[in-house]
Amino acid sequence: MQLMTILAMITAAAGVVFALQNQESVAVSLIAWRFEASLAIILLLALAVGGFVVGLVSTPSTVRRQLEIRRQQKRIEELELRIETLRSENTELRAEQRRSQPEAGAAAAASPYKEMPDLIAARPGDGDGKAG
Repeated sequence: MQLMTILAMITAAAGVVFALQNQESVAVSLIAWRFEASLAIILLLALAVGGFVVGLVSTPSTVRRQLEIRRQQKRIEELELRIETLRSENTELRAEQRRSQPEAGAAAAASPYKEMPDLIAARPGDGDGKAG
C-alpha cells in the first residue's frame, strides 16, 4: 500500500515536471476538429484516451474471467462437500466392518479345524481307523 502511494507521488511529480518543460503550443487536427494546446496537455490527453480504450477492450475478458472464477469456486465448494460426505461414509463403513469382523473371525477360527480329529481318526485305506 505504501509502495503504491510512493509510486503515485513519483508519477505525479514526473507529470508536473513534464508539463513545465513542455509548454510549447501545438496544433492538433482530427477530421474536422482543430485545436491548439500545450504539448504536455495533448500528450496527457492522448495517454488518458489510450487508457480508456484499453479498459474498454479488456473489460469483456475480465468479466468472463471473473465469471469463470466464480463458477470454479462454486465447483470447488461442491467437491469439498462431496469429499466430506465420502469421508464420513468411509468412516461409517470402517466402523461397521470392525464391528462385524470379530464375529466373522470367531466363526472362521472355529470352522477350519473342527473336523480335524475325525480326519486323523479315519485314515484312508484303513478300515477300522487304527494305525497299523
